[in-house]
Amino acid sequence: MPYKPVEQAKCPKCGKSVYAAEERVAGGLKWHKMCFKCGLCGKLLDSTNCTEHDGELFCKVCHGRKFGPKGYGFGGGAGCLSMDQGDHLKSHEDGYSRASNAMMEPRAIAKAPEGEGCPRCGGYVYAAEQMLARGRQWHRECFKCGTCSKRLDSVNCCEGPDKDIYCKVCYGKKFGPKGYGYGQGGGALQSDCYANGDAAPRSTLIDTAAIMAPPGKGCPRCGGVVFAAEQVLAKSREWHRKCYKCRDCSKTLDSIIACDGPDKDVYCKTCYGKRWGPHGYGFACGSGFLQTDGVSEEELSASRPFYNPDTTSIKAPAGQGCPRCGGMVFAAEQQLAKGTMWHKKCFNCAECHRPLDSMLACDGPDKEIHCRACYGKLFGPKGFGFGHTPTLVSTDTEHAPSYIDSKPDLGQKRNDGHGCSRCGYPVYAAEQMISKNRVWHKRCFSCGACHRSLDSTNLNDGPDGDIYCRGCYGRNFGPRGVGFGVGAGTLTMA
Repeated sequence: MPYKPVEQAKCPKCGKSVYAAEERVAGGLKWHKMCFKCGLCGKLLDSTNCTEHDGELFCKVCHGRKFGPKGYGFGGGAGCLSMDQGDHLKSHEDGYSRASNAMMEPRAIAKAPEGEGCPRCGGYVYAAEQMLARGRQWHRECFKCGTCSKRLDSVNCCEGPDKDIYCKVCYGKKFGPKGYGYGQGGGALQSDCYANGDAAPRSTLIDTAAIMAPPGKGCPRCGGVVFAAEQVLAKSREWHRKCYKCRDCSKTLDSIIACDGPDKDVYCKTCYGKRWGPHGYGFACGSGFLQTDGVSEEELSASRPFYNPDTTSIKAPAGQGCPRCGGMVFAAEQQLAKGTMWHKKCFNCAECHRPLDSMLACDGPDKEIHCRACYGKLFGPKGFGFGHTPTLVSTDTEHAPSYIDSKPDLGQKRNDGHGCSRCGYPVYAAEQMISKNRVWHKRCFSCGACHRSLDSTNLNDGPDGDIYCRGCYGRNFGPRGVGFGVGAGTLTMA
């Protein structure tokens, strides 16, 4: 039998036999090394950038240009991807045409039943290309703005009330609020319905304020029905967002600056302060300049609805009201002293009328409250050197009681053992001193022998129930004779 040589594979590009030393494999076919290049641009290929299509070889760029999706925005950041199919690369100087005969024909999209296909073109939408919006499926190529045809995605897609989809800019122009200043910082954003050449407005905005609600259930400002998309809650009632503004200056309010007025309306903090706050120089936190803008108290009173903020005129039951005025004391204004509740404006010194607090108030034996200075003048010890400063003296001797012998003559003596251990008169908290579980007046808290004023550092309780300084205690009750005491060789108790 005659020898029959093995038949070699033919190169799809040139039709000649391909031998093992020079073969390149792609798409199940063998190619010459010099024929293994792009059919459009002639670039030599390798296994990393080779793409085979119907017996033709292409680099990845030319394959995408020829057979990939067309239009603006396709591909990874390919904003410059155009409709170029590589026509300028088809002809070659040797007369060989690199154009492939495998051009994709325009796809004929089968029409779907009414209401089931793509809302834009009406064709069937398959899973590999579907986009979802308004509860319906769209082709990826049809998923674009209904006005400017910009490609959309889930981030910038806006569903319009006309059952179409738009980009955010076109949606704002067609259906957004009109006028200067709307939008995020858009001071120049205007949306004139005639700006784009329209002869009439594109859409009609419905004013929900014109839909009147039943009495007592609508917006307190306009009385219209308040829907969930625009409601604002204040004073347990629902307001339109556009109606939720200051009654006086019409400033738009929020939960931070809104103040509920006693007339059942809402105000900004500034207007609330002008209408209902205290008036005059110096009110508010450090605001020495806060005044009433030249408006007199009569004019302010005339513009206010009538209400009586003076609770001192509301008389309380006997023994339960403010000790100063007898009026009812409510929780927002109460001050506690001597186990009773006072009005905040009544909680001042009975002598100089200085406002008091828990640090300055002193309960006097006359069942009143005083500041420390007035308490010291009225009930403190008299003479040079008493008090925290050596200059505390009684400057007004006409109405101040005198305690020359340190025995008070005010009130009645207590015989139940709860009075001062020295004079027997009642001891109040502002002046009491304690020793051996007994209370003393501060002025009576002195040595029983030399009458020297005592404190906790030099106090000695004697066996006779009195108190002494250290020297007098030692002379009266200390050891007798020479040598007693710590190193006191000269200590005698003659």
